[in-house]
Amino acid sequence: MDYDLIVIGAGHNALISAAYAAKAGYRVGVFERRAIVGGAVSTVEHVPGYQFDLGGSAHILIRLTPIVEELGLEDYGLDYLEVDPLFFAPYEDESSVFIHRDVDKTCQGLDQQFPGEGERYRRFVDTWRPFSQTVRDVFLSTPSPLELGKAFAFGPSADLDWQRALTAITKPYGEVVDQYFTEEKVKTPLVWMAAQSGPPPTETLSAPFLLWHPLYHESGVARPRGGSGGLTKALAAMIRAHGGDVFTSSPVERLLVERGKVVGVEVDGEPVLAKAVLSGTHVLETLDKLLPSVHRPAEADTMRVGNGFGAILRLALDRPLQYAASPGLESRTALQLVCRDRQQIHDAYADYLKGHPAEDPPIVGMSFSAVDDTLAPPGGEVLWLWAQYFPYEMTGGRTWDAIEDEVADRILDTFEPYAPGTKASVVGKLFQHPLWLERELGLFRGNVMHLEMTIDQMFSLRPSMGLSDYRGPVDGLFLTGASMHPGGGIMGASGRNAARVVLKFLDSTP
Repeated sequence: MDYDLIVIGAGHNALISAAYAAKAGYRVGVFERRAIVGGAVSTVEHVPGYQFDLGGSAHILIRLTPIVEELGLEDYGLDYLEVDPLFFAPYEDESSVFIHRDVDKTCQGLDQQFPGEGERYRRFVDTWRPFSQTVRDVFLSTPSPLELGKAFAFGPSADLDWQRALTAITKPYGEVVDQYFTEEKVKTPLVWMAAQSGPPPTETLSAPFLLWHPLYHESGVARPRGGSGGLTKALAAMIRAHGGDVFTSSPVERLLVERGKVVGVEVDGEPVLAKAVLSGTHVLETLDKLLPSVHRPAEADTMRVGNGFGAILRLALDRPLQYAASPGLESRTALQLVCRDRQQIHDAYADYLKGHPAEDPPIVGMSFSAVDDTLAPPGGEVLWLWAQYFPYEMTGGRTWDAIEDEVADRILDTFEPYAPGTKASVVGKLFQHPLWLERELGLFRGNVMHLEMTIDQMFSLRPSMGLSDYRGPVDGLFLTGASMHPGGGIMGASGRNAARVVLKFLDSTP
């Protein structure tokens, strides 16, 4: 054998799995198609002097896990910078809302602006904290029905009034927020954050996307110094330090299967053999392209990728961002929830359903050079504008290659009233629309979550009932990444969960 474990792809989940295997003493080889590690958690100097993330930027969920500590990633260059306030919501009348990591500080600020809303926020957080903590624990486990039942029966939410809780959980999150708050300027940022997982505010059974909001106060928001890719660079360094190999510009061409068992992969026409193979690429890349068709499971036909999701405009500015509602450092530091009201989200989603890019997209702004001066030259700023909703496949025969400039301008035009002068300060840009995301990052149909994050593709149903335990359809093949439980986002739980399954297999394999 060339390796004990071969890992396909160097996204953060795949690297996390590889790191745990290397730490356990196994010989690990990682093969990545692109010239750099990280997948959708990577950073490049796209404009001279400006570091652009190419995928996820806010490190939130991973801080609910023990991954960084268990793998000792700080010893390999990972340096997390705290981001607080967590969220900032500006409005066109130059009012604004801040959400801090400290609940008391958040409530105090809300009550000063909207009497009573601070106490309502505290009640919301206190009510749903146990539920959100149970969801966190579920994310960190293999999602069998038995494990799910045990977590909710005996975990932090065991004492929850489940009759009342289930009434809320089964509703759309856009309705649940009305049960707790009266002020639209408080409701809107909460709903817009919930919408980051994909489903619209009107979707039944989507309430958990809102109800795990208390976890933000637990995890906080952080940034690796030097860019989001600081996490994956540290993981690659850790793997190499433990005797593993990480190859870039080395795409895996196919899985090698003998007598119903995966025995390795083919790279550049040559076989590379291993006791086990873990695929961290999109699940349909694995099942439809890498795996011999005779082994393709029927449930692959039921996996819904969807029709795009969002797009991100990354900008290099020659001066710091300045919001009209709050010109100081705090607004630049926080995740900026630029959404007029909930109707803007509904309208953007309606455009998407018609096959049109959103005419008036809600935006999440990120200007992390406010906390990390390595991202931009002195006096400069990086500004990233994530916007929803944008279909991969559009009606009327339109293509992204033809309309990308028009849509990028529309996103910036939507943002400009909140921070006047931003357009005039742009010195470079990168627009990552759904087709770009597919071409460059391998995100099928531009879905950053791999598969739609609807309740029928979550937990023990992700990516399907038969594959949710991180085991592939043939012996010796394992799966990780955003296609698997718990889904997209920079958490690493999929990689950590898959590592446990892989290590159990390797420990029992001669």
